[in-house]
Amino acid sequence: MSTYNTGIDFALQLDKADPLASYRTKFHIPKHTDGTDIIYFCGNSLGLQPKVTKDYINQELKDWAKLGVEGHVHGKNPWLSYHELLTENMAKIVGAKPIEVVVMNTLTTNLHLMMVSFYKPSQERYKILIEADAFPSDKYAVESQLRHHGFDDKEGLILWSSRENEELARYEDLEAILEEHGDEIALIMIGGVNYYTGQFFDLKRITELGHKNGCVVGFDCAHGAGNVNLDLHNSGADFAIWCSYKYLNSGPGSLSGVFVHEKHAYRNDLNRFTGWWSHNKETRFIMRDDFDMLPGAEGWQLSNPPILSMAAIKASLDMFEEAGMDNLITKSKRLTGYFEFLLNELHNESIKIITPKNPMERGCQLSIQVKNADKSLHNKLTDAGIISDWREPDVIRCAPVPLYNSFEDVYIMVERLKSILNER
Repeated sequence: MSTYNTGIDFALQLDKADPLASYRTKFHIPKHTDGTDIIYFCGNSLGLQPKVTKDYINQELKDWAKLGVEGHVHGKNPWLSYHELLTENMAKIVGAKPIEVVVMNTLTTNLHLMMVSFYKPSQERYKILIEADAFPSDKYAVESQLRHHGFDDKEGLILWSSRENEELARYEDLEAILEEHGDEIALIMIGGVNYYTGQFFDLKRITELGHKNGCVVGFDCAHGAGNVNLDLHNSGADFAIWCSYKYLNSGPGSLSGVFVHEKHAYRNDLNRFTGWWSHNKETRFIMRDDFDMLPGAEGWQLSNPPILSMAAIKASLDMFEEAGMDNLITKSKRLTGYFEFLLNELHNESIKIITPKNPMERGCQLSIQVKNADKSLHNKLTDAGIISDWREPDVIRCAPVPLYNSFEDVYIMVERLKSILNER
């Protein structure tokens, strides 16, 4: 749908025709002080809790209480292989093969584990390229890797910057960087969807460009998993990592996902940190054998996984499987398109959408830059029952999530924003 209209009746009409509308009732929606539902546009920071999450966690608590250690093999969902229950659905969400995906650890920990294997600097080729406005933890992580290997963390870091007075990064500028510095760059590590602007990068294009210049290519897909069609396998990327607590609704600080391309599945020559959960499952508990690496992404595991956190992930992934990622992306484009339309209909020169206009170059997030604004604007939105995300110096990030946000939510948000802007 590319044609929208103003007015609440149109929003209600869209909700009535939405085949995914019922999923909203499957989530806990926070309440405003007046008892009404909060308009929650912060799923790009922390997704809402599915109502079934408690049941999934309680099942494992019951098995722990009833079975103790025997829950590892005799539980309803045996803990020894619990992570395998997540693999297929997670692989579908990120566009990968099951052998390429594992859920383990947390986001930046996994980024470091990937760089242990895939960042292999030499004196001639050691630099790391990231986007200039990468999420801070990514920048901190790659700088620390440079220092760890004995390189200067400023001289060894190359930034892919947007041009002056522009917010979005251009591929021709990336090409120019690689033309000049390609033989010095060991690793390209880009955020698949930029956290600030919401720009969804062309992962395949970046990977092909990096590989052409002899670089390893990885992506932080924290703002992409469950939001856009990442198509990781076909991108050809060497690795990717993402968290599960944003669009994947697994709870604060929950586990991370890892993608390692199939072409690396059986490589014994890759340096890696190892632990007993990356050892052959058939002989893992003999505990006398030399290390026997598991193939695929599972071969990067270290420890036995935290089951209670994985239960929360399973609750959400089962819902994604039921709803269908393609259906969710279709609704997401409609929600965000409608949101963009209503913002433009305000004809307010103080606001500017810095997220790409092309729906194929963004997910559900729109980043709204507000001229001469400070965080007091965000605070007023919060007081008005709108939960969004403020990013300095002047951007409100808003993410209408297709699983639990409605077209009515979008309409109400824009109406309340308009009222606050008119008071300025």
